[in-house]
Amino acid sequence: MKLGYLSLAALFLPMGLAAQTQQPDTALTRTVVVEQEYAPLIQDAAKVNVLPRVEEPKVTPKHVEYDTAPAAATQIPADTLPSFAAKETLPQGTPGYVRLGYGNLGNLDAYADYLFRLSARDRLGVTVGVQGMDGKLDAGGDYGKWDAYDYRTRAALDYTHRFDRVDLNLAGRFGLRNFNRLPDLAPGKQKFTSGDVHVGVASTDEALPVQFRAETNLLLYQRGADDDMLDAKEVAVRTEAEAWGSLGGGQTVGVALRMDNLVYRHNLYEDYTALSLTPYYAYEAGGWKLRAGAHLDPTFCFGQELRVSPDVQVQYAFPARVVLYAQAKGGRLLNDFRRLEALNPYASPAGQLAPTYERLNAAVGIRVGTLSGFGLHVFGGYQYLEDDTYLGMAGEGFDALPLATWDTENAYVGAELGYSYRDIVTFSARGTYRHWSATNDGDLVGVLAFKPSFEGDFRVELHPIAPLRVHVGYRHIEREGDHIDPVSNLYAGATYDLFSGLGVYLRLDNLLDKDYRYDWYYPTQGINFLGGLTLRF
Repeated sequence: MKLGYLSLAALFLPMGLAAQTQQPDTALTRTVVVEQEYAPLIQDAAKVNVLPRVEEPKVTPKHVEYDTAPAAATQIPADTLPSFAAKETLPQGTPGYVRLGYGNLGNLDAYADYLFRLSARDRLGVTVGVQGMDGKLDAGGDYGKWDAYDYRTRAALDYTHRFDRVDLNLAGRFGLRNFNRLPDLAPGKQKFTSGDVHVGVASTDEALPVQFRAETNLLLYQRGADDDMLDAKEVAVRTEAEAWGSLGGGQTVGVALRMDNLVYRHNLYEDYTALSLTPYYAYEAGGWKLRAGAHLDPTFCFGQELRVSPDVQVQYAFPARVVLYAQAKGGRLLNDFRRLEALNPYASPAGQLAPTYERLNAAVGIRVGTLSGFGLHVFGGYQYLEDDTYLGMAGEGFDALPLATWDTENAYVGAELGYSYRDIVTFSARGTYRHWSATNDGDLVGVLAFKPSFEGDFRVELHPIAPLRVHVGYRHIEREGDHIDPVSNLYAGATYDLFSGLGVYLRLDNLLDKDYRYDWYYPTQGINFLGGLTLRF
């Protein structure tokens, strides 16, 4: 059989191959013939010398969420930032930061912060700082030049330990403010001392069926030198907790609780407890973000009954970076000693003030963002405040600044515009117009006089070269009272890195040398500057 196949193959082989002779098999040489079926179709022949197909990378755009829920302000309107305040955020990877500056009129800016990385789970932050001024101010009118000073000292410790499923946070803070007041208006020195101790826990494991956070705070505050509030002390225990769980499909239900227990050492004040309960339902999917809840706020003092305000938000994000939203918010703001200092540190309460209650703050708006760096936010709304605070006797012929409360309301519209180009140029502009009214205002002096009718701010930041940053801005505030000069503050500043970690900074304020007031009857400085060194290590 083998010879038959060989004979047939020999007919088709070239003549030169046919001329070869077959060597006989011997013990030393043996021919092995391997026969395979002839298969003309080569498997995967089409893939020979063909590069594998390259798949283009697919970029899945992430859903952008805008936080449109407003946080409760410490005052209405919100407190203004001092012109010499500097950013206190640490660059990533730098645990230590020190800043020291000095300027005309005794302007002082000293600040230090260090983050101890004790272990992979433990962090301890330490902060100390002193800011203030000591110099002559033009009080205007018959007051003339006034030797004014105002210093704020603070210190804080903040410790965090991360367990497997829970974070534990312990903190302690101390604050001291020393200043004097106009001799002919409210003479004397004043000192506010504050301190608090904080303990909090929060879940970090998303696999838990119920997420939670809880904290308790012991808040101490003392007013030192008021004629009618001498050594008045306030002790507050503030407890906050929240728990929420997922129902699936983007649905969440939760409840938040806050309880304030305030104890006073002063015959004009009585102890009281304020409770707030906020149940809510939330939904988030397909560009929609919904929240439906309510604030239930009983106060066991001042003859007040249960107050209710909404906690509602509806938001839809279009794929084209456009967000539409509508919301109705509210809630209570305690007029404790800390908030009174933020409202006006140079005034004294005429007696114990009932909490300010935001019955309604309804707003609608649209946010637009672009890939080129532009951002636009346009909004409008209505706000109604019960027991809103104001300076009750701030007219002509009065020598004191007592605080009182009255019901107020305002309608507002505003817009914000921003642009950023590669961290080289950044600008922002915003403006808000408000129309205020007071229920049964009558001939009351000062209920609306210091309320802002317009607030505008414009700022440009330049980063032309790596070590240099420059900013220029302008802030303008119009008041409801015709006799009150508007805030008109043109300011500028710059920072320059001399070496790695070492830099210098300079801030200029009130470059137009205008006479205006951030706080009633307290004059601001004219043209002033502040400069110093910064160190990161």
